[in-house]
Amino acid sequence: MFTGLVEETGRISSVARTDAGASVTVAASFAPELSRGESVALDGVCLTVTETTAASFTVDVIPQTLSLTTLGKLRPGAEVNLERALRLGDRLGGHMVTGHADGTGTVVGMTRSGESTELAIELKPDFMKYVVPRGSITVDGASLTIAGISGRTVTIALIPETLRRTVAGNYRTGRTVNIETDILARHIERLLEAYGDSAEPQKANRRDGLTMEKLRELGLVE
Repeated sequence: MFTGLVEETGRISSVARTDAGASVTVAASFAPELSRGESVALDGVCLTVTETTAASFTVDVIPQTLSLTTLGKLRPGAEVNLERALRLGDRLGGHMVTGHADGTGTVVGMTRSGESTELAIELKPDFMKYVVPRGSITVDGASLTIAGISGRTVTIALIPETLRRTVAGNYRTGRTVNIETDILARHIERLLEAYGDSAEPQKANRRDGLTMEKLRELGLVE
């Protein structure tokens, strides 16, 4: 589990394709503190450390992850967002992030005005039901707040600190980014699907949207 607060940016040292996917080595300042088997989020994708040195760590990436995320396009020299797994007792400054990316989105605009920057990302249609204004979304592993929604495009206000500490400062129109929607929204959807599939006919036929009554029956509110 992660928070979406990027610790630092690392740089890809090597990408070796294998029959099992790819072996990726990343240069990072915290590499000496890592252990084999530990989890690290690389551009928002949770991966397992297989080797460490004083200056870098290595992770294995399976074919499915390579095809569903931006990791399949990684090349030596690329900069990536890095975050180590959340420890019990740590402050949760972002939101609950699993590191299991839903897929990718496309940057369709970067508008700078003074100290602020507005990032616009086009999402896949299936993602739209999980996003709400002022809700959370994870972009390349960074926990960000949605400022607005128009069609399939979400806009996000980026502060200078985010641009400095993450790869967001390198975003350009057309860039593909990893997206993880809010896990709470996905859990609620699953619960409501179970509610709709209830064996009780009067419940099974009620598809009139989310109501307080439904939330109470599901035990989500009192």
